[in-house]
Amino acid sequence: MKRIASLTAAITVLLVLLTAAAPADVKPNGLIANGAVLQQGMPVPIWGSAAEGEKVTVTFQGQAVSTTARDGKWLVRLNPPRAGGPFTMTIAGANTIELSNILVGEVWIASGQSNMAWPIDRSADAEAVMAASTDPMLHLFTVPYADLAAPAADVNGAWQEAGPTTIGGFSAVAYFFGRDLRRALNVPVGIINSSVGGTAAQQWTRRSFLEADPRLRSALTPNTGGLYNGMIAPLLPYAIRGAIWYQGESNAGAAYEYRTLFPGMIRNWRDDWHEGAFPFLFVQLAPFTAINPYPEESAWAELREAQLLTSRRVPRTAMAVITDVGDEQDIHPKQKESVGARLALAALHVAYGKPVDYTGPVYRSMRIKGRYATLTFDRVGDRLVAKGGALTGFTVAGADRRFLNATARIASNNQVMVWSASVAHPVAVRFGWANYPVVNLFSSAEGTVPIERSAVSNGQPHRGLSPLGLPASPFRTDDFPMLTGPK
Repeated sequence: MKRIASLTAAITVLLVLLTAAAPADVKPNGLIANGAVLQQGMPVPIWGSAAEGEKVTVTFQGQAVSTTARDGKWLVRLNPPRAGGPFTMTIAGANTIELSNILVGEVWIASGQSNMAWPIDRSADAEAVMAASTDPMLHLFTVPYADLAAPAADVNGAWQEAGPTTIGGFSAVAYFFGRDLRRALNVPVGIINSSVGGTAAQQWTRRSFLEADPRLRSALTPNTGGLYNGMIAPLLPYAIRGAIWYQGESNAGAAYEYRTLFPGMIRNWRDDWHEGAFPFLFVQLAPFTAINPYPEESAWAELREAQLLTSRRVPRTAMAVITDVGDEQDIHPKQKESVGARLALAALHVAYGKPVDYTGPVYRSMRIKGRYATLTFDRVGDRLVAKGGALTGFTVAGADRRFLNATARIASNNQVMVWSASVAHPVAVRFGWANYPVVNLFSSAEGTVPIERSAVSNGQPHRGLSPLGLPASPFRTDDFPMLTGPK
């Protein structure tokens, strides 16, 4: 019995040693899987884990690129692949993995808080949208929730083809954005959704980045870099065209800080992706009647201003204004289709250089004569438009800085005249300066995504949306002290 026990122990030790010495299976990052969409027009990183010193070879579209694993990790870069698909990819080391249904086209990250996370099946016209969603060239990936103390190296999840049974739980804004890009570009599109409700911008920013900038240290909280670590870091360095973002509600009480924090977060992502200033497109806060104890001030208006300033100051950014699709009593407006469309228009201009109108009127300057203030705007299309009747949403103040409702009319193709009988000498004008602005100043541009006529779904040409129009962003001409800023 002792001999048998000794022999059994020896065999066990030998098996352990052999197992330890055996090469580990080659494993790609979770994004590099069946159904993945790779970015066209740029080198594409393919990476994962393997045993130390193991040779790994990736074969795709006639390319075969090899490397040796170091510290359990490997990475190769494919030369820019050609658009199309589906293709097959082989990853070979001690084992061989064959991935199928790989597409090459345009890849975008979608992120933010609840209005980005909000799914199709809880949005307007959900049944009709899902019924018409079949598109084998549009693939979607949802990053699972992960709030971590250290950066993750891998991500769980699966790519899915867009269709009635797959899109219901996916981000509505991200889906409509991807669908409209498919219509306009007629190439495969991949959308990676990494968003969590109720989150602040600092949670999506690398903690060491915030710590290194004295202007951003005030944004640090005990759980800052958590979502970045768990839901952005493991996506790096997947090749992307750009990012779309819908967030700000959780930072509305600190709008002045957001002026620095939000551009900082964009810079952090661009630094860590190592793709230069990739397009970063975002949604301005929707109208909503939040609690407002200050009748002439609005924390939400100040946050919208911080977003507007970011679109003006940070290169290769653009902002989708959605003052016409809010819900006074619901922080989660259900009309998401036009939000995705406006982001797609911005992408066509910023990322793809298309000559499209992608933003509504933007305030440029003010001239005062007597009791009248004349405002000049850029981005008006052919002309300014008062949608649905007389202009609304303007207020004017004199030297006492008390803002009163004002009368406004379009004075020329790109100018609006504003006045109040109660303000003899105006010094400042505001437009849409409220949590829930009621405004109707638009450009003449239709605001619809152009369709590549050869793009088809279910064998039928896509139908374009009805003209949406492009609304003007809320703004103010003054720099009076902010409710959320230094007094």
